[in-house]
Amino acid sequence: MELQQVIEQWKSLQPLSDMDTLRLQNKFMLDFNYNSNHIEGNTLTYGQTEVLLLFGEVIGSAPMRDFEEMKAHNLCLNLMIDEAQGGKPLTEAFIRQLHKVMLREDYEVPVKSPSGVISSYTVHAGIYKTRPNSVKTPSGAMFYYATPEETPALMFDLVQWYNEAAAANELSPIELAAIFHYRYIRIHPFEDGNGRIARLMVNFILKQHGWPMMVVKTKNKSAYLAALAQADANVGLVPSMGAHADYSAILPFIEHMKKILLSDIVAYISFISSDKDSSWWYEGEIVQFSTATPGRILSLLQADPNMTLDNMSGILGINRSAIQKQIGTLAGKKYISRPEGKKRGWIVNAKNPLSYGKGFKKMIND
Repeated sequence: MELQQVIEQWKSLQPLSDMDTLRLQNKFMLDFNYNSNHIEGNTLTYGQTEVLLLFGEVIGSAPMRDFEEMKAHNLCLNLMIDEAQGGKPLTEAFIRQLHKVMLREDYEVPVKSPSGVISSYTVHAGIYKTRPNSVKTPSGAMFYYATPEETPALMFDLVQWYNEAAAANELSPIELAAIFHYRYIRIHPFEDGNGRIARLMVNFILKQHGWPMMVVKTKNKSAYLAALAQADANVGLVPSMGAHADYSAILPFIEHMKKILLSDIVAYISFISSDKDSSWWYEGEIVQFSTATPGRILSLLQADPNMTLDNMSGILGINRSAIQKQIGTLAGKKYISRPEGKKRGWIVNAKNPLSYGKGFKKMIND
């Protein structure tokens, strides 16, 4: 199915009910924050992200910096959505504001020279880079981004191009978003956080044009980076050329981003169209059970994590060994797990779609 067909199908479902709107907003919030941070090395699990962002609670073991980073990223998401709905032209000041909210404050990064001397440099929140940044490719070669001296002019050009291109209305929102993302990454205007800002800006552009937002998933990180690398090979290594790359040169990346958006919109339609009483989700993905029994077991364990096999058998009218086998399968897929350090009781990690709406209601009411 083509992207435009899916967009039209999505539009035909509008307006969504209040509950479906809440459920979809909540699901996107979790999926986007988890994946965009995880791509950059954040160690929180999906479950930790869910409990942190929905209920403000810290569970499990992870660096406190990762929890703070996740909360700050969610603030950026909310800020981005508000700005996109305001109808104002994009400004560099807004991009710098996003970065400042994300990083929260300046911090020092230690660095070791080839001779072994330890020094440090400052990562500035909301300020363009003050030192060159580069990355080492898998082949061992260095890949250079724009210099600190070039960055202000290139960012001015990028924002001006976007506002003019958006007004011209010759490119689709996803084409605008993909081109902006690629050019922005080739500039790499900040010392840290460039990937997360790029993906926020993709969704700023989609939201600004009334299109559904999208998630680059951490499980697809390799394909995402490969599409960027293919565009780099077409464009060349000169940073200023990358910052002004044309449509045809970065077509591999544009097409990759279209595929992600297509897949996400199909998933959104499935999410709001699914049976809200029997469908389940795990870490942002739909769980397709071939029978109703697994979902009924999950519901029973949600209501009573310590329910015995005999009690389940009596309630469901299914023999004990069949239930035990189903529980083994659910545990193997991590839809349920034992509480840490315990041999009894179950934690239900899968979620019924209705729970997203309920969680979001709790969050906005607190």
